[in-house]
Amino acid sequence: MAIATPRAIVLDAPDPVALAGFYAQIIGGEVISGEEDGWVDLEGAEGTRLSFQAAPGLVPPEWPSADKSQQLHLDFTVADLDDAERELLRIGAVALDTDAPGRDFRVYRDPAGHPFCLCVD
Repeated sequence: MAIATPRAIVLDAPDPVALAGFYAQIIGGEVISGEEDGWVDLEGAEGTRLSFQAAPGLVPPEWPSADKSQQLHLDFTVADLDDAERELLRIGAVALDTDAPGRDFRVYRDPAGHPFCLCVD
């Protein structure tokens, strides 16, 4: 028997509203901002909720790096890597590792510096 169920995946961000808006463009949902408490939820998207908390002094991880590791990253499933990549770059993602031929995933950085992957099943 499980002890708990996932409530949210929470990312630190210097601007949680902006980062929630970035991810809303990727997975859908509505950005719900709290009353100046630095907490923002992305609601209505399928799957576990993404939330964002204010971290004005955030130092983004470096990818790849053993010294400044990423701690965790998000994976998103897409139908076509090339189409999805064009849209990601348009909304502000940065390509980190995208040029390996024949590989079924690519690595990007969100506007706050968190690494994430697009994957094809």
